[in-house]
Amino acid sequence: MNANKQGGLLNAVIGGILLWGAWPTSPLTILIFIAWVPLLYTAESAGSWARFFGYTYITTLLWNVLVTWWVAKASVPGGIGAFAANSLLMCVPWLAYYFTRKQFNAFVSGLALIAYWLTFEFIHMNWDLSWPWLSLGNVFAMHPNWVQWYEYTGTAGGSLWVLLSNILVFNVLLRYREEGRSTGYFKLAAAWVLTLCVPILLSAFTKQNLTLQHNKYNVVVVQPDYDPWDDKFVAGKEEEHLHKLIRLSQQNIDANTAVVIWPETAVPYTVREDQLHENRFLVPLWAFLKNNPHINLLTGLEGYRLYPVRPSRFATKLPDGSFAESYNSAALFDSNSVQIYHKSKLVPGPEVLPGFISFLAPLFEKFGGTMGGYTKDSTEKVLQTSNNTFSIAPAICYESIYGDHLSRFNRKGTNLIAVITNDGWWGNTQGYRQHMQYARLRAIESRKWVARSANTGISCFIDPYGNITRQLPWNRQGVLKQTVAAFVTETFYTKHGDWISKIAAVIAVLFLLFLVYRIFAKKTSSPLKSP
Repeated sequence: MNANKQGGLLNAVIGGILLWGAWPTSPLTILIFIAWVPLLYTAESAGSWARFFGYTYITTLLWNVLVTWWVAKASVPGGIGAFAANSLLMCVPWLAYYFTRKQFNAFVSGLALIAYWLTFEFIHMNWDLSWPWLSLGNVFAMHPNWVQWYEYTGTAGGSLWVLLSNILVFNVLLRYREEGRSTGYFKLAAAWVLTLCVPILLSAFTKQNLTLQHNKYNVVVVQPDYDPWDDKFVAGKEEEHLHKLIRLSQQNIDANTAVVIWPETAVPYTVREDQLHENRFLVPLWAFLKNNPHINLLTGLEGYRLYPVRPSRFATKLPDGSFAESYNSAALFDSNSVQIYHKSKLVPGPEVLPGFISFLAPLFEKFGGTMGGYTKDSTEKVLQTSNNTFSIAPAICYESIYGDHLSRFNRKGTNLIAVITNDGWWGNTQGYRQHMQYARLRAIESRKWVARSANTGISCFIDPYGNITRQLPWNRQGVLKQTVAAFVTETFYTKHGDWISKIAAVIAVLFLLFLVYRIFAKKTSSPLKSP
């Protein structure tokens, strides 16, 4: 193995380790500002696009496996597929950068990389194989005081910050290698320091005054702590589980309680959603609400509906010729009625697969989903409490990592984000910890309270500045109660959504068009030959 190959492999491994070392819940977040530099160096000396692709894949695969290895605890085939596919997709913007670097200098091609990567993250948030867990802007979830400006930019602003820092560091090192301690070197170094410091300083001045609707009512969050593998779905225990949830709730509500929140699929029955009043298993739930008419109950449930003809490609044909759609739902009950939202950001594999790879469905085990595929809502449904205290944006499972998705709820007037999830499938790993931390970013983006009910933990309340005010630890049964202010402030981000990524996509397309033109022009032009 020659020196270039050895150096490329070492850079690839170092890059993957730096990305892992920076990721929540590691305290070494600052590593993210240099984590891509080894790969930028590799692009200079790889020798061929195929070799650079190989090194890039090593970096991204290490990053994916080291940070999200716990996915395989729920489904080994699904986990392996996720690691392989996500790492491959991450190589695409880097390959575009490699070819761009052949046409432009290091700084201009670095700006192109920023556009390519932000475009990749945006696309990866908005298709059926979506997995934005490793979007770069998520890396600051444990440092809300660094990124209060997410109310303007969302996590795309954090991704931009990370990439710009890495590009500047790389150019500083290149300039030093070429010119030593020149004026240009010091200017670039100063620009990098400012890039690191200004956003953090700016964060201290972006905490706007919030418009208050009320500050009177409390919200109760229940954490039942059912083991999803050994306990939750065992036949014969459903009634016991439901009564436990009701008992925990009843013991902690008071006259000012407006909403009680149970976690994802907390109702321990698969229910027909258009016959909830008639379902005999839900009689204790309705009785609890009749006895406490001042409260609303938000709970997760697994439901279905029947249709005489196929309503969507996700519907399953039944033996009698009819069709059934299955849903992972959030239901807001009061003493007389129920409003339902169907999860629309579905987990690739166990909950949804694009049609072109639906043949892979048998490879995915059922963990909080169904191999047949859930049907999702086509629009954001705000759940309005009957006493008009809260307009709730429901986030089921990992929907809470989609800032742009939740911003659309906010544009419809929500004043509370309710995250209902079941992270127990992953066991006692970094998975549930990272998931909880990401919810802090949603609070900042929207300047709304977040109430998070997780089956096995971590359940918590998060204020509009991303601070955790109360929480229940992992693997503990319990209840939290918090007076929650309803703020009606609309931030720049909730008004305009993921605007940075959309601008980046336009720039990326322009770069690619110009790149294709330059390559085509070189191939078609040839020097005139003398006779």
